[in-house]
Amino acid sequence: MRSMTRSMGDAARRARAAARHRLAPAARTDDVAEIARSLVALHATDPATVFLSVAARSRTATHEAVEKALYDDRTLLRMLAMRRTMFVVPVDLVPALQASCATPLAAKQRRTYSRIIERAGVVDDVDAWFGEVLEAAHRALLARGEATGAQLSADEPRLRTQVDPAPGKSYSRPTSITTWVLVTLGCEGRVVRGRPNGSWISSQYVWSPVETWLPGGIPEMPADDARAELVTRWLRSFGPAPVSDLKWWTGWTAGEVKKTLASLDVVEVGLDGGGTGVMLAADADADAPAGGRDADPWAALLPALDPTPMGWQERGWFLGGHAPMLFDRSGNIGPTVWWDGRVVGGWAQRPDGEVVTRLLEDVGADARAAIDAEAARIAAFLGDVRVTPRFRTPLERELSS
Repeated sequence: MRSMTRSMGDAARRARAAARHRLAPAARTDDVAEIARSLVALHATDPATVFLSVAARSRTATHEAVEKALYDDRTLLRMLAMRRTMFVVPVDLVPALQASCATPLAAKQRRTYSRIIERAGVVDDVDAWFGEVLEAAHRALLARGEATGAQLSADEPRLRTQVDPAPGKSYSRPTSITTWVLVTLGCEGRVVRGRPNGSWISSQYVWSPVETWLPGGIPEMPADDARAELVTRWLRSFGPAPVSDLKWWTGWTAGEVKKTLASLDVVEVGLDGGGTGVMLAADADADAPAGGRDADPWAALLPALDPTPMGWQERGWFLGGHAPMLFDRSGNIGPTVWWDGRVVGGWAQRPDGEVVTRLLEDVGADARAAIDAEAARIAAFLGDVRVTPRFRTPLERELSS
């Protein structure tokens, strides 16, 4: 890693993110896959986040356009990756994510589930038994072409095996291993989550063999190359940023992050507050805005868990002191209102469908008008659909009541 005398202030970082994350109006597009690619991947723990993240960055895209990219054109795929988090990713990134994140996660999930099953005393040789159930479930899915978990458990009775994951705990309830098996197969890159059972905000999916998205399956990629590819994309979208942000975002060990950065041509950049960030050397002078900001300020309403605020662990340079109202106790961000690169408030949808906002600082009449226009645009995107974030935050609860 090369040191660099150059520095980049918070205003310049915000302006760079506005362009690269397609938040500034001039950078918006109706190409759904390109929006995902601009952010590396779209957070998908809450299904509505995917659609609302696209809405904030598009001009006229509808939820049907997002569904088309996911399920008809199949330019996007839903998978567990960084930090065991669900993402919707461009299919060209899948091999890198599989090798760098999903495959190690699959081994970890096998160990975790096998340990729980062993503790429950279901069978003697748990590793062999769980492996057999994985293979049987996969064969059943290949035979059907696509199926729900319930349909597969009808074909393979062992999927209905009941296990108490936390015996003795008041919150624990016996559960079948169907989801555990399908999650493990998904992490191994053998099955994918297809269309939801219900509307676009549903989190119950039909499962399909991975070949329905990627004929021939997921191409193999050396783990070192895969990590380099993923870090390159993250730096292009989120750099410059501290190495600690990269480590948090990937969920990798410090050694893995250090080794990957050493394989890339990156430079250190001074950040406001005395910190140091890293960025791609070839990217250091690209689209650096004169005066540290774009000419035209912009407004945006981003959903809970949007990939922009979830792209960094240290968020003070765009969040200010608003975290207590906008995050839950587990560190999940709720719906946020942005003005010219900074979080200035939050928003929610009321039961009657109205999208309401609250500003947490004075931003002026012009900003208020632009924010109101964005609220109307998001309300039109939602239409008759009512969205409640999976992780509720103080301001969202207050506004939605």
